[in-house]
Amino acid sequence: MARSKPSALDTLKRLREQREELAQREIKLREDAAGELGKLLIECSAETLDPGKLRQLVRATMAIGIDAALERVSAGK
Repeated sequence: MARSKPSALDTLKRLREQREELAQREIKLREDAAGELGKLLIECSAETLDPGKLRQLVRATMAIGIDAALERVSAGK
């Protein structure tokens, strides 16, 4: 016997469940990424940096691009 096509309500419910699963997965992945970045900062002795200044530095770097930021830092030596 042929299966009936799922109703729009069933499909919508499944979609919402998938979104929630993805949201939970994203939270976990962000936490994992934060841990990896934290380890990297510790390895570079960046734990001595002021968190506000570090945030500012990262935002400025993202605004101009990593390559441009590296060029500017290298030029300042």
